[in-house]
Amino acid sequence: MGVNYTNTLIAVAEDCPVTSAVIPHRNDEKPTIAAEQYRLISERPYQLTSEDVIFEIVANKQGIADDERPAARAEYFSTGRACLRTSPLAKKYGWGLHNDAEGRLALVGMDTEEYRRLAAGENGTKVVRAMRSSRK
Repeated sequence: MGVNYTNTLIAVAEDCPVTSAVIPHRNDEKPTIAAEQYRLISERPYQLTSEDVIFEIVANKQGIADDERPAARAEYFSTGRACLRTSPLAKKYGWGLHNDAEGRLALVGMDTEEYRRLAAGENGTKVVRAMRSSRK
């Protein structure tokens, strides 16, 4: 199974520790995955897919040159990879990840009306929960 979803909300995890969306702290010297995911998705709402976000973070971390990225991306996704249900944004920071009909992402704060509508399945939106941080 791929890592891209369409017309889906990745809802915050059941054990998310916050009650409203929190922007992850950014350390420019060594940004966290949460901070990088937040930056990429918030700067380009409904422009990137899950694969785009996941691979850009990997490529930046590994220093993959721009001209080598298409081949490296194909290789990276040639084996199974975790989807954004494991994202710290949805697990710890209170952000839902909405994928539109074309699989492009936007962030939706758990404390917003838009999140409530999407979480209720408005317009046929499928809802999947982010993975829990701890076992039941």
